[in-house]
Amino acid sequence: MTPQEIAAVDAAHIWHPYSTIGGPGAVAPVVALRAKGAWLTVVRDIDGESREVDVLDGMASWWTAVHGHGHPRLDAALTAQLATMNHVMFGGLTHEPAARLAQLLVQITPAGLDTVFFSDSGSVAVEVAVKMALQYQRGRGRPAKNRLMTWRGGYHGDTFTPMSICDPDGGMHSLWTEILTRQIFAPAVPSEYDPAYSAAFADQLARHADEVAAVVVEPVVQGAGGMRFHDPRYLSDLRAICDAHDVLLVFDEIATGFGRTGELFAADHAGVRPDIMCVGKALTGGYVTLAATLCTAEIARVISTSEAGALMHGPTFMANALACAVSVAAVELLLEQDWRTRVAEISAGLRAGLQPAADIAGVADVRVLGAIGVIEMREPVDLAIATPVALDHGVWLRPFRNLIYVMPPYVCTAAEIAQITSAMNAVARALT
Repeated sequence: MTPQEIAAVDAAHIWHPYSTIGGPGAVAPVVALRAKGAWLTVVRDIDGESREVDVLDGMASWWTAVHGHGHPRLDAALTAQLATMNHVMFGGLTHEPAARLAQLLVQITPAGLDTVFFSDSGSVAVEVAVKMALQYQRGRGRPAKNRLMTWRGGYHGDTFTPMSICDPDGGMHSLWTEILTRQIFAPAVPSEYDPAYSAAFADQLARHADEVAAVVVEPVVQGAGGMRFHDPRYLSDLRAICDAHDVLLVFDEIATGFGRTGELFAADHAGVRPDIMCVGKALTGGYVTLAATLCTAEIARVISTSEAGALMHGPTFMANALACAVSVAAVELLLEQDWRTRVAEISAGLRAGLQPAADIAGVADVRVLGAIGVIEMREPVDLAIATPVALDHGVWLRPFRNLIYVMPPYVCTAAEIAQITSAMNAVARALT
């Protein structure tokens, strides 16, 4: 198909994330042709002529491609597994890629997370985490503990249970407020540490302790809910608060895992072990979809010996052999490298490169943590303006709401990070 044919079929038939089919304000997607390293080859209409151009993937394709695209090591892992077994049902069968990946995840996540449930996506991983929490409380004879508590400003996915713990007002799911399960929300967590906030959270949980099964949060970084950062000491406080009220603590590390924040997992900033942890996105290096939910052996024991005698979930493509094999390669590749230094270098480049943005009139805030850079605008971002400007500067960005942000591949050079920040600054100026 030609790029024009692809675009025509897309416009007529294909939904994109949070998109419209021919509705007002629709912005046509850019046709991507190839991806290699930190670069994408896309098609642009320049002076009425379609041209192929190379642009930096400032988003690591929604935070997944930490090793860049088409890495030889990951290509080889996928090809080798394809020659042996592409997929078998995981009901009643098991295989080496799943065993190796589970063993690896247990080794690198906070100590005590000893069992692994594989699923298709981050949203499903959160669904599974909630099922674990509810079945655990039910198995302990406390079925009334069937609600969740979180702080505002979060994002946990687009299926119904995760939507119920996303921000109910400022998030993306207000359309569904009337039919979502009513959960318990504390105020948004401050960026700076305030013991009074933790005390108020503890008081609120104490009032609902008889009905709360688990507290679910994104540790250190609230991602798609607003790209906000908070002090890791809040995680230590949550651990103590949950323990005091017999409530499980769940960390959603879908976006933050595998080095993105400067620690292997965001929980490591505080040295806190949750009872349940969700990982995904960078897990496969951006090759295929896979996520995992880990929990303690005690949670697994209670679930396995309670009334159902099993964790009541089972995806068709659970532990897909191709996905598990490439995930093993992606995680091992990360661990073999000096990823901590690489992320620190990216962080320094983002800080230096985004410093000029603070002086742009339309900018409300500039913040960087690990390999995450954010320009917060005072007004919503107009993609019809932002996307062409970014592409003019050789960078693919995908702003949302009032945020111009990046989570670049770890393979980006200093010059490439400088190009990315230059594009972000240019977009901010164009929007002002």
